[in-house]
Amino acid sequence: MTTRGEMFNKLIKKRNDAEDLILCMEDAVNKLLQKETSSQSPGILLGKIQSGKTRAFIGIMALSFDNGYDAAIILTKGTKALLKQTVQRMEGDFADFIQYDKADVFDVMVMPDNLTAYERNKKLIIIVKKEVNNMKRILDKLASVYPDLREKKVLIVDDEADYASISFRKHAEAIEVGRISSQIDELRSIVKKVDYLQVTATPYSLYLQPSMVEDKVEFLPKRPAFTVLLPKHNDYIGGEFYFNESEDENSIAHFIFEEVSVEERAVLKEPDARRLKLDDVVSSSKISVLRKAIVNFLVGAIIRRKQQAKNGETQQKYAFIAHSEIHRNSHGWQLEIIRMLITELAKIAEDSPQSLNLLIEESYDDMKKSVDKINSLEMPTKEEVMDGVITSLLEEHIMITTVNSDKEVEELLDDKGQLKLRNPMNIFIGGQILDRGVTVNNLIGFYYGRKPKRFQQDTVLQHARMYGARPRNDLAVTRFYTTRDIYEVMRRIHEFDSALREAFEKGDHSNGVYFIRKDVTGRLVPCSPNKLLLSSLATLRPHKRLLPIGFQTEYKTNIGGIVEQLDSIIDGWFPGKDENKPVLIKLNDCMEIIDLISKTLELDEFYSFNWKTFKASLEHLSLHSRNNSETGKVWILIRKGRNLSRFKDDGTFSDAPDGSKTDDAIAKKVSIDTPSLMLFRQNGRKDNGWKDAEFWWPVLMTPQNTEVTIFAEETV
Repeated sequence: MTTRGEMFNKLIKKRNDAEDLILCMEDAVNKLLQKETSSQSPGILLGKIQSGKTRAFIGIMALSFDNGYDAAIILTKGTKALLKQTVQRMEGDFADFIQYDKADVFDVMVMPDNLTAYERNKKLIIIVKKEVNNMKRILDKLASVYPDLREKKVLIVDDEADYASISFRKHAEAIEVGRISSQIDELRSIVKKVDYLQVTATPYSLYLQPSMVEDKVEFLPKRPAFTVLLPKHNDYIGGEFYFNESEDENSIAHFIFEEVSVEERAVLKEPDARRLKLDDVVSSSKISVLRKAIVNFLVGAIIRRKQQAKNGETQQKYAFIAHSEIHRNSHGWQLEIIRMLITELAKIAEDSPQSLNLLIEESYDDMKKSVDKINSLEMPTKEEVMDGVITSLLEEHIMITTVNSDKEVEELLDDKGQLKLRNPMNIFIGGQILDRGVTVNNLIGFYYGRKPKRFQQDTVLQHARMYGARPRNDLAVTRFYTTRDIYEVMRRIHEFDSALREAFEKGDHSNGVYFIRKDVTGRLVPCSPNKLLLSSLATLRPHKRLLPIGFQTEYKTNIGGIVEQLDSIIDGWFPGKDENKPVLIKLNDCMEIIDLISKTLELDEFYSFNWKTFKASLEHLSLHSRNNSETGKVWILIRKGRNLSRFKDDGTFSDAPDGSKTDDAIAKKVSIDTPSLMLFRQNGRKDNGWKDAEFWWPVLMTPQNTEVTIFAEETV
């Protein structure tokens, strides 16, 4: 393989590519040249969401052209607007070669039928939307219009090759996806020398492959011919920040998430004067979080712009996205609410600016907590921010628009496929804005409200517009507003995604990842990956904790007897033994304890804990212990007399009854091949938020040698 070819070297110089990206692209082409690939056994470029996958595969194409490939066919998803952006991006990156007749770029739907042999001998880049008619067009071009192209060496790049949600689509849509998959196979079969590279953000797609059989979509497990991992750039912010770092009270991530009530989500669905009158938008408690979100956005944008001005930097323009419900009628209603809110705030700013003090002060104090965590950032004064917000309201520095149609998307995008931010503050409402490929720079507010009952991974991640390259200073004023159930689903999907990716990076996936479920008789059995409902997954990985959070106890009169029964059984495990040391107990005895504990706690419906999953996980880990002498057993560690408050200082639910590092360390020490169950007897005092009833709080610690396991609570 040559790495000194003209196309690749001019491109990486023009783009000033980082060394690790160059090595990644070289690795991919080297493997394409060495290994046979097909749609059943593709090469895979695995990157994170919004992490520069397009940039990488354009580089791979350039290097492949230097190494004997004659054409690249790019299969892409998305709207017409985004297809146009892809064409423009290719034309931009390959501009020098197009100018000197060394390459050409075509959208297959407008590709001429009269290209001469001279034109066909250039390096051809053909962009094809993954849609039946587009696919028919490329097949027709190769079959009858330009049969000589079938003799050339072709690279097929399947962009956003995510199949995670196919089995949950409407029947007709699922059939269409199956047809497209068959058309991709046909495309592969009619070109004599072809390689197939899939570009994806989710490792989920590594385990699935749709194929068409008599109008039904079937899924076949696939093993990639090779996988290349796209390096993460320094400014990349993803699930790690939103769901892991956020646990750390000293991190700015701790302040990102703000909970929206289910009632507020319902108010935003459709106009209903019984719930909300437009005249009440400034005062109504029914939209308190949306109102705070908008004011936070104004305050956050002003804070950053003041900081930039003070440092002699260019003042940036900022974006806020509201995406609640999928229907256009809902978007129209949300537009009315937000417009009225901005209008009313502007009136108050003009007539009685001091009346805004309370609203702005609340947001200012909220932002200050996170801004103060970054030492290099100086917080503007309250008065400066107040003046800035009032000026923005009075001088119309705020744009509000809905984005629903392809046309609206096209009008709002610049030539790089990014949203044009025309004003200092830009509020976008709607669905299309979240389409794949649309990059939203300087996004500091995201209000999200889709129901997660049938959430699938590619849908959720497609909507994760807050992922991507984000300056850390902007994150200090960034907030993400959604309901607790959606947040928990997103957390689960992040855990699922990162566990598969980690297994993949270590090469563990070659030993297989466990996908398991309970059958009707209660046995643990393998589960086909395409049957997973991603809103009901538990991900098991080494030394992970599973525990109930956000619950309340029953009253002492109801549970006192059960707690006494628990005390008696647990004490019986330690006759004459030191209760501070772990003991090994039979799995069945642990299951009995968990069943009893479950009767004493009232779970919060918005937290994703499930007793069946807890038990199934414990059962699976115990029965698969690598230590034969411990198979079917569980390590037990108990602690008594604990007084943990139900809430932390910041108002969120306590989630660490095992808060003592000593307890965790002891559990980890014994949980090498076998799980441990930590049981904490809490006093449950009323002044700590409980109901004056003692209770046992269980925490499951997975073993160090846990194979990545995905447990499905529900399947489809």
